[in-house]
Amino acid sequence: MTKTAEWTVNAEELAKAWNETLPRLLNPSDKASVAPDAKDSNVLHIHIITAGRSMYNFDFRVEYVDNREVRVDLVDAERDDVTTDERRDIVQTLIEDYVRHIHECAQQLKGLTNP
Repeated sequence: MTKTAEWTVNAEELAKAWNETLPRLLNPSDKASVAPDAKDSNVLHIHIITAGRSMYNFDFRVEYVDNREVRVDLVDAERDDVTTDERRDIVQTLIEDYVRHIHECAQQLKGLTNP
């Protein structure tokens, strides 16, 4: 977020709203958890576990660049608790899908972040 912007949203409340909204945007069997960053109130950490037997899980860092827009960075991609090559087509497809859902969630919560 820019230095001149004023961030007034409580990080815990924001993470709670994300935890309630994001799972509704994912596949019904996928699981997601969202936690605020301990040092930066503009940052959330998202952990997503894919549905089914693929056993993929992803960690994303989501930073509010302003009160409506987020920047999403992949932190880690694992399969069966082992770091996986994120360049593989199947993994890239999953990452792109989850990033899209994360942006959708931010849009749905803009009433909270941009009153």
